[in-house]
Amino acid sequence: MVTYVVLVNFTDQGIRTVKDTVKRAAAFTDVAKKFGVTTKEVFWTQGRHDIVIIVEAPDELSAMAASLSLSALGNVRTESLRAFSAADMKAIVAKMG
Repeated sequence: MVTYVVLVNFTDQGIRTVKDTVKRAAAFTDVAKKFGVTTKEVFWTQGRHDIVIIVEAPDELSAMAASLSLSALGNVRTESLRAFSAADMKAIVAKMG
């Protein structure tokens, strides 16, 4: 599984209907499952980003399909960051020689 940190910002439409944000997050979790993507955590945040979502996907195509499905609704814009665990980094550094 591939882990992603998804940074989310409300669009004008999304902030106008912010009272539905928890329901929309639950709906995203359900839609993501259709692509084999598991939502590990959803955090509403203060600062530069409005929401941070941690997901696991079987591959990049599935992660992209879930992300585009979320953005296509028009409530948010996303930026996905590929995340690496300590074990991943140990293997990556070992390849460096």
